[in-house]
Amino acid sequence: MQQPPKVKTVGIICKHDKPEAWEAAGELAAWLGERGVEALLDRGAAVHAGLPGTPKDEIPEKADVAVVLGGDGTLLSVARLVGQKGLPIVGVNLGTLGFLTTVPLEQLYPTMETVLSGQYKVQERIMLLVSIKRDGKTIAQHHVLNDFVINKGALARIIDLDTYIDGDFLTTFKADGLIVYTPTGSTGYSLSAGGPIVHPTLSCVGITPICPHTLTNRPLILPDSAVFEAIIKSEEDVFLTLDGQVGFLLKPNDSIVGKVAEQKMYTVMSPQEDYYSMLREKLKWGER
Repeated sequence: MQQPPKVKTVGIICKHDKPEAWEAAGELAAWLGERGVEALLDRGAAVHAGLPGTPKDEIPEKADVAVVLGGDGTLLSVARLVGQKGLPIVGVNLGTLGFLTTVPLEQLYPTMETVLSGQYKVQERIMLLVSIKRDGKTIAQHHVLNDFVINKGALARIIDLDTYIDGDFLTTFKADGLIVYTPTGSTGYSLSAGGPIVHPTLSCVGITPICPHTLTNRPLILPDSAVFEAIIKSEEDVFLTLDGQVGFLLKPNDSIVGKVAEQKMYTVMSPQEDYYSMLREKLKWGER
């Protein structure tokens, strides 16, 4: 992605049930106004800040940069909203872990200074396009930044999934489920299920089985050109979850197809950002 033009308008989206986010949104809007930059607050944040609001889905069309005040969950929802517009995102961590919202609140204004000066750097991250097909027809299609997960219902037995890569049969997974993830999502659910950590700037797709019946079913990394397909072969309840936020109940013989999307997500890097120090901090490496 080429360096974006001078920033004239900043969209501000925050976690609506977090007073700290409301306060930070109002203060940021005032700070931007003092510098002649228009601030567009999403309506949820604007109500609490006592300022005019903009519908969230209009922000990608009107803003040059989006600031997300919240946690990783908030940023995931915004990534699906702005991904198709290529809008750079400043993710400010007001949550707990913060693998995606990498800018701490105390670094918000130094980071925004680099944004307004046009000296900021963006990091490109791939997204996945996920399609659900039933009886030969596509019934739903979504973008995800982290992962999509096929898993069993609360009382279901292990599920059977016939899987294919570029039309070639891979295997029938007998497992509690399957995680298909981007490098960004490698430090999420997949990591806890035994998957590898993948640098977020790489362009590839990972597959991690959840509690497989056959212990030789191990995580697999695919090229970014691969088209993955899973066909539900079980009669029990099976669910598809997108970025942990959107869910579908699947039926036998439903097909889930995932591939790297044309759209990318662009994150604005903090001047202090260092991926490896973040891994040490977030994962507590080296501590006893």
